Amino acid sequence: MTRAGEAVRDPGLQPERTRLAWRRTTLSCTVAAVLAARAVLHGGASTTGLLAGALCLLLWLGFLAVAHRRMVALTAARPRPLTVRGARTAALCTLALAVCAAAMVL
Repeated sequence: MTRAGEAVRDPGLQPERTRLAWRRTTLSCTVAAVLAARAVLHGGASTTGLLAGALCLLLWLGFLAVAHRRMVALTAARPRPLTVRGARTAALCTLALAVCAAAMVL
């Protein structure tokens, strides 16, 4: 029920597009983590490689937690905006995961 003068929110497809973007990014991070793990295991398990692989796994899990929390929040009728902390965490995990994967490939 709405009050007089209050507009009914029609979210359209924006939450669905945002949810799909989070899923695509999660898939990209998963591919980077799997390729990093493959590089560690394929080239021989050195201590440095295992530490980098473990770091990639932790970063991937951190990103999954942020992405899952955000996708669940988007199911609400009026989703809350992404917090600055959540955005920074997701960006940091993504950037660090890309750096780890690139370092392991080179």
